[in-house]
Amino acid sequence: MSGPRVLILGPPGAGKGTQSSNIADEFDVEHITTGDALRANKDMDISDMDTEYDTPREYMEAGDLVPDAVVNAIVEEALTSADGFVLDGYPRNLEQAEELEGMTDLDVILSLDVSREELVDRLTGRRVCDDCGANYHVEFNQPEEEGVCDECGGELIQRDDDNEESVNNRLDVFEENTLPVIEHYEDDDAFVAIDGEQTPDEVWADIEAAIEDAN
Repeated sequence: MSGPRVLILGPPGAGKGTQSSNIADEFDVEHITTGDALRANKDMDISDMDTEYDTPREYMEAGDLVPDAVVNAIVEEALTSADGFVLDGYPRNLEQAEELEGMTDLDVILSLDVSREELVDRLTGRRVCDDCGANYHVEFNQPEEEGVCDECGGELIQRDDDNEESVNNRLDVFEENTLPVIEHYEDDDAFVAIDGEQTPDEVWADIEAAIEDAN
C-alpha cells in the first residue's frame, strides 16, 4: 500500500518543518520542500519552457527567483516519483494551488493555526548556531550554556531575518500570498485544522490521528 499524500500549510514559525519530519519518519514517506526539490533537480533541462535560463541551477547561481512554471514542473517531478509524501512550502499562492490539483490527489491537508503574536515571539526568540545550524529558542528551547551550542560549542546568533521588523514583513507576505491558499482548501473534505499553539507533542498527536483517520 502506498504511503499517505499529505500537504502541510501554515505561517513561518508554525512548526511545519518539525512536524513534516515526524510525518516522514512515522509514515515512511518523503519530505518534499521546494528548496530540496530545486536542489535535487537543479540541472533539469527546462529549455523547452522559453525561460531566461535552461536549468534551475542558472537561476540559483544568479540569485534570481526561479519562475513558477519551473517550480511547478520540479514539484510535479518530485511528487510523481514519491511513494507517499509530505509537501511543505508549496503551494505558496493560488496559482500554484491550482497547478497542484492537476498533479496529484491529496489524502490530508493539514493547516497549523498559530496567532500572529505567538509567531512573532517564536521567531524573534530563535537562536541559531553559527557553526552547525542547530536551532534554539531563548524561552522554549534553551541551550545548557547561554549563547553556546550544545551540539558543537559554536556561538548562537540571531539571524538577520529573525528581528521583529523582518518577522512582521514575512508574516505580511504570508497573509497576502498564502493565507488565500488555506482559505481555498478549507471546504475540501481532506482539510484538517490543527491547533499549532499546543506543545509539539500535542500537535503531533493531532496530526498523526488526522493522517490515520484519512487512511
